[in-house]
Amino acid sequence: MTAPIYRLGTFALVAVVAGATCGRPEAARAAEPYGTWLTEDGRARVRTERCGSDASRLCGFIVWMKEPSDKDGRPKVDQYSPNTAWQSRPQMGHQMLLGLKPDAEGRFEGKIYNAENGKSYDVTVWSDQPSALTVKGCMLVFCASQSWKRVVDLVPGQLQGSTDGQGGPVSDPDWMSSGARAGTPSAKKLPSGGVVTHSR
Repeated sequence: MTAPIYRLGTFALVAVVAGATCGRPEAARAAEPYGTWLTEDGRARVRTERCGSDASRLCGFIVWMKEPSDKDGRPKVDQYSPNTAWQSRPQMGHQMLLGLKPDAEGRFEGKIYNAENGKSYDVTVWSDQPSALTVKGCMLVFCASQSWKRVVDLVPGQLQGSTDGQGGPVSDPDWMSSGARAGTPSAKKLPSGGVVTHSR
């Protein structure tokens, strides 16, 4: 029996055999999961950091894409977003880890947004060693994990600016610091040339 495949964010997770649950085995105390990570399939780099509006939460942003443009050479946009105001924003620089909440084990749980279909899924993120981030995604009863590799180099096209700053990724309004909200115009240009609208 072939396990179903689904996408979370810009990476594919292969669900385990039918009947699997989102329970997880005992694990060592997690390390801090902050940094820049290359997804297991090599299609994206994700920057993880404390959320601007709540430093106890974990936010994550796409800062590099292997294929940032569509077949016509235009920047890929969030065309399936349930928020119609965001459907023209670039996928590059958007927020995909939506304010994950820490649990008693030092892992972070919450939602991951998939710009490829406009849906959000349950996710748990943790780091047991400095060089890797484990990302476990679940859809209904199906779950699977990936290991993302820490990267410290810069590659062409990678966003380098601070979050919500010039040349950096953009927080969703719920996770933007109050200072950034006060000083950010209603629309912000990204390096890809797209526009992100900061309104619900």
